[in-house]
Amino acid sequence: MTEINSGQGHGASENTPVKLGYSPVADIPHRPRVADTDPKAARRAERQVSSMFLLSMLFVVLFIIAYIAIDKSATVYLPVFGVVGAMNITLGFTMGAAIFLIGAGAIQWAKKLMPDVEVVQERHDLASPTESTGEAAANYERGKEESGFARFKIIRRTLIGAMVLFPIPLIVMLRDLWISPPGNPSPSELLTTTLWKDGTRVVTDPTYLPIRPEDIPVGGLVSAAPEDLEEVQIAEGNLDARGKSAIILVRMDPAEIVSQQGDGWDYQGIVAYSKICTHVGCPIALYEQRTHHLLCPCHQSTFDLADSGNVVFGPAARRMPQLPIGVDVEGFIVAKAPFAEPVGPSFWERG
Repeated sequence: MTEINSGQGHGASENTPVKLGYSPVADIPHRPRVADTDPKAARRAERQVSSMFLLSMLFVVLFIIAYIAIDKSATVYLPVFGVVGAMNITLGFTMGAAIFLIGAGAIQWAKKLMPDVEVVQERHDLASPTESTGEAAANYERGKEESGFARFKIIRRTLIGAMVLFPIPLIVMLRDLWISPPGNPSPSELLTTTLWKDGTRVVTDPTYLPIRPEDIPVGGLVSAAPEDLEEVQIAEGNLDARGKSAIILVRMDPAEIVSQQGDGWDYQGIVAYSKICTHVGCPIALYEQRTHHLLCPCHQSTFDLADSGNVVFGPAARRMPQLPIGVDVEGFIVAKAPFAEPVGPSFWERG
């Protein structure tokens, strides 16, 4: 074979010989895997794959048990992460493990038991000729045979079992959308009730200090909450009540109030509205003093707080619910009644 000098170049000596006809990417001889030549190794790989599929089924069952047995308010301490919901961490781990084991089993099956012979196929036109239909069917049958799907019965059965059980957790979770446990309200009923009632004192959020009318200047906005919100959050172990009961207090000139959702629902120009956008539930606190418009930063829904919180722009289909307010004997702002309209984002029953 003829040799020539490569000449000067990056990383090369001027006397480095290069063999004509030599390819640095020449074909590497095929080396059979251990499972291809040793029946014991093949059976061991088969057991490994089937064990992964069986473990996947086990984790699906554990997911369902955890979903039913663990209280939704239960918490657990994890290093680094701190206090987390016990149900959330358990459901996430079991579902993640079930998915991972199906994928890992499929990869192990392909690497250890399926053929690893390289096949070259010439390109052809996008439109397949008629005679290729039979060839495609033959290739499918050959692939099924070479994959061992029919030959490895344990793998086939465990894979089918894992894939059949996998969607069950999704069905179990969907069940709670239309079936409520005995004694518990439906999801739609839970979303229509808040902590506000007649006499509930309005406090600042998040310092929980009571508010007097003179604390709010004309044009001012205060984020507020019911006085018992902190206690409820600690008792329930979640922020569900905050997502429904958060409000804003805005003070304007009483002469600028065009309309309200009820007679006398303001107090000396102070109006209280839900802080949760009626579109998809984003918290809102962007207030324009001159126009009395409240802007949602998520999708730009705009509400006129001087005119019953009506929608003036954006995708929101419902106005912002107004909370009737007054003052108690000590001069602090209190609610005079619960919300008259459901708070929060729109859903099926709300339109």
